[in-house]
Amino acid sequence: MQGGTDAVRRVWEALRSHKVPVSAFWLQDWVGQRETIIGSQLWWNWEVDTTRYSGWQQLVKDLSTHHIKVMTYCNPCLAPTDKKPNRRRNLFEEAKKLDILVKDQHGEPYMVANTAFDVGMLDLTHPDTAIWFKQILQEMVDIGVRGWMADFGEGLPMDATLYSGEDPITAHNRYPELWAQINREFVEEWKSSRVGKEKEDPEEALVFFMRAGFRESPKWGMLFWEGDQMVSWQANDGIKSSVVGLLSSGLSGYAFNHSDIGGYCAVNLPVIKYRRSEELLLRWMELNAFTSVFRTHEGNKPSCNSQFYSNQQTLSHFARFAKVYKAWKFYRIQLVKEASQRGLPVCRHLFLHYPDDERVQSLSYHQFLVGSEILVVPTLDKGKKKVRAYFPVGEASSWQHIWTGELFTRQGSDIWIEAPIGYPAVFVKAGSIVGETFLKNLRNSDIL
Repeated sequence: MQGGTDAVRRVWEALRSHKVPVSAFWLQDWVGQRETIIGSQLWWNWEVDTTRYSGWQQLVKDLSTHHIKVMTYCNPCLAPTDKKPNRRRNLFEEAKKLDILVKDQHGEPYMVANTAFDVGMLDLTHPDTAIWFKQILQEMVDIGVRGWMADFGEGLPMDATLYSGEDPITAHNRYPELWAQINREFVEEWKSSRVGKEKEDPEEALVFFMRAGFRESPKWGMLFWEGDQMVSWQANDGIKSSVVGLLSSGLSGYAFNHSDIGGYCAVNLPVIKYRRSEELLLRWMELNAFTSVFRTHEGNKPSCNSQFYSNQQTLSHFARFAKVYKAWKFYRIQLVKEASQRGLPVCRHLFLHYPDDERVQSLSYHQFLVGSEILVVPTLDKGKKKVRAYFPVGEASSWQHIWTGELFTRQGSDIWIEAPIGYPAVFVKAGSIVGETFLKNLRNSDIL
């Protein structure tokens, strides 16, 4: 979320009143915001804005007391900050003096157009760049940051000049791998500097998530997300596409992926309007409760969008599905280990487990598996209260509806399932240890 210290504390209080399990506040606007033609955008100068986040250290300390981490945002670009009133450092100018920015064909810093402003890109092929940027990350961690979105990485211009002298078209695909590598190396170096329990405790680890990548990105990246969907029901760039991206990326080696709950891109022009409806937000919560990461985003135009904190309905729904997400944490840990050993994604297309069932090959965003034990048939259409579930051929056990307990034993059958808001069509393998543990955890959280 965004908004500054007071906004965070206000929303945190609302979350506590709804008993929402929170592991982290991701404060994207920690660097401060400015208004541009596309909405509220960040100052790309990677230091805390002490005006927007006054009392930063106390906020971090108070959240930590409740075992809540603080996450922030950065990317490999730097914006000139001459007009930013309260900056302490001008990282763009520092990088320019160090000569570690990507150059244009005239040997000058290549100013890349990014939506409403121009930025310089770090030349990740320069040997001094990683050293310098790791110092930036160290300063983030020193003020209490324990995770961040390592954004972008996909925008290296095709006519850029690099320190390495390599063809920029070839380097374009290598750039996000280098960006991931720098972040991962810092995480590992920081961990190696810890001692005793702190070094081994996963609760004390750092984490970052990315969107851009290439062949070796899963080697370096810790988590991925799918970029900026429209706040819509569309198949080409809305909630449906987030499922397509989730499953296809899983087949491509990206085992840990997720999307912004509610989507990101809103449009509020006189002729074209895309605004996040409450129904879309609620359904996206239901969907993402069964992905690797359950994380919201206010979007590029927060005031146009329904948010998890908008009203009692959205808060209650958010609390409900945060608890659903927490209820299969035990299985998520198991699936993460399996991914590291075998490369299988957390969220899977059905044909990975039912390769002989030709019907599953025609399924796209319609349904997916979490591991092998949970079957999710999300509601992805406006106003719909039923979904059509397909139960694949080749399963020894029945599928059990988690809300009603009804067993579905007919393999190779399509069945319409009631799926009102708050009760998405989700099934577990009847009698399985995973299924029984998941249901027990839901009962213990008063979800069932």
